[in-house]
Amino acid sequence: MAFSRIVKAAMLATLAPLSGATSSQMEANPIRKVVTMLQAMQTKVTEEGEKSQELYEKFMCYCKSSTGDLSTSIQAAEDKIGELGPDIQGSEEKKLKTEEELKSDQEEREAAKTAMGESTALRATEQGVYEKFMAESGTNLAALNKAITAVEKGMAGGFLQTRSASVLKAFLSSSKDVMDTDRQELLAFLSAKEGDEYAPQSGEITGILKTIKDEMFAEEQETMATEA
Repeated sequence: MAFSRIVKAAMLATLAPLSGATSSQMEANPIRKVVTMLQAMQTKVTEEGEKSQELYEKFMCYCKSSTGDLSTSIQAAEDKIGELGPDIQGSEEKKLKTEEELKSDQEEREAAKTAMGESTALRATEQGVYEKFMAESGTNLAALNKAITAVEKGMAGGFLQTRSASVLKAFLSSSKDVMDTDRQELLAFLSAKEGDEYAPQSGEITGILKTIKDEMFAEEQETMATEA
């Protein structure tokens, strides 16, 4: 704007003394050329100023629009964060619950494995006891049957020399299920030598042996039923 005032002042100062000059004089006057050049410069400067103003206004409009869009985006993001807050908290709580359940399941599996191992060991022990009982019971029943048969046939002396007699003697010595009077009578019978005369009658010995046999057989059957 200052430049424009300067140009106008120069033009007035130049044109004042030339107001009465002819056109040919004006064309030849170098000052006139300067004035014309200054006028052209003024026009150019004015146009450039207008363009600069237009660009400035566009820039300001862009800044205002961008600032508004940015504020809107920031607000939307903040709102979204607020909405996601409860979801995030819920997800964390769900994660903690899942971890606790997983830990509980692992502990239960470990406890189940331990219990299964203990049960397997106990079962193996029980199986061993059962098999031992059945083997001893079978051996003792076989010895009782042989003793009963020998006594009934009057061949007790021959039986006393057999391994079955020794088995039966060992059984009677350790068994807690046989009455002491019966035990003593049977041990006396089993300890006699062939040809010796022993007090108990064969019928009495046979009765005691059969009673012990029946009780042992019943116990064996009961054990087998329990195991099954």
